[in-house]
Amino acid sequence: MQVRLHGLAAAFILMGNTVAAGAGEKEAVPTFTKDVAPILFDHCVACHRNGELAPMPLMTYEEVRPWARAVKQRVVSREMPPWYAESGHQSYANDASLSVEEVDTIAAWVDAGAFEGENADLPDPPKFSDNWTIGEPDAVYSMLEPFEVPVDGTVPYRYFSIPTNLSEDKWIKAVEIRPGDRRVVHHVIATLHSPEPDSSLSGGAKSVGRRRGLQRGRAGVLGANSLAATVPNKFGVTYPEGVAKKIQAGAEIVFQMHYTTIGEATSDRTSVGLIFQEEAPTKKVGGSAVINMWFAIPPGADDHEVRAERTFKSDTYLVNMTPHMHSRGKTFTYTAVFPDGTEEILLRVPKYNFDWQLTYELAEPKLLPAGTRLIGVASFDNSANNRANPDPSALVRWGDQTWEEMMIGFYGTVDAENLDDRTTQDQQ
Repeated sequence: MQVRLHGLAAAFILMGNTVAAGAGEKEAVPTFTKDVAPILFDHCVACHRNGELAPMPLMTYEEVRPWARAVKQRVVSREMPPWYAESGHQSYANDASLSVEEVDTIAAWVDAGAFEGENADLPDPPKFSDNWTIGEPDAVYSMLEPFEVPVDGTVPYRYFSIPTNLSEDKWIKAVEIRPGDRRVVHHVIATLHSPEPDSSLSGGAKSVGRRRGLQRGRAGVLGANSLAATVPNKFGVTYPEGVAKKIQAGAEIVFQMHYTTIGEATSDRTSVGLIFQEEAPTKKVGGSAVINMWFAIPPGADDHEVRAERTFKSDTYLVNMTPHMHSRGKTFTYTAVFPDGTEEILLRVPKYNFDWQLTYELAEPKLLPAGTRLIGVASFDNSANNRANPDPSALVRWGDQTWEEMMIGFYGTVDAENLDDRTTQDQQ
């Protein structure tokens, strides 16, 4: 009897340990509220929310649960969140990539059954403006009239002038462009133009003439007159503390609009929102690009290289880089060659994605001393292996349309020394 009691006691002890172990295993299973929601809030919901870029919202458990397996697949493959900078070169302030631990957490959550968890574990969701990623603007300037986009065909670049009617100079600390119909807006480049008393563009002008607009619009795209740009899946910009951009009293904003047809007639009325700051900045926004317009990509070439460079004539602090190519774009690398001959990769994008034209913001401004050469090297895949290639048999040259190509390495700078009105082009 005593032996049997010991046996029963042992059995109960063993059962208790098994239950405890099971409870522990249950606690270790990731839940949405405790483990997954914080990841989505930090990395995903800026796009995945109602009214924004992504096709579905992922703010709540009810919204995420039907997409759980798709979410796992996209994060494990590193398709989401979109981030294409090769690691090991620089640190970037806006690095959206997930850590290995975060990817493993999402995968384990899905594999375990995608449980919701306790409401008490759910962190407060981030708060967004209903319409603007930069927050509510102090001023919004819109095209004076909508532009009617035809059903099909090619739409040449259009230029629209918008008067600001500002009575005094202002300092801009945040800017965002909002297309009226994202489906047809390939890109927008907004530039600032000083008031011209004799200009026919002032007051109620609604469209800049093709020839004059082309000259004026492009002059500001790569220099200090540039205000902002947007491409598919690009948000607004908020400048770091102490950095701002000047807009003069009476200035005009000129939109360079690239429309693409979608098989149905629609209209677009794009807007730009600005947030101002009262105090003058300690650093001024600038920027330009390394650009090569004189290339010819042979038919079928799977790795055709195009280079461009420029030399800085004065000390410059680099803050961001934005590679730009079209559907044949394959890789893009920015390299600094310093005056002493040493080289440093500032950004390498080994798998360029035309659908996600990201701006890569350095964690700390990078000093490029006078005499530094900034080199951009792009490669293009014009072969049949490139699924996005519209025509592998074509000899491809520079052009505005997406079936043509571009090689532009945009970059942004800040400058503590030159707070006057000289353009960045003149300083370099």
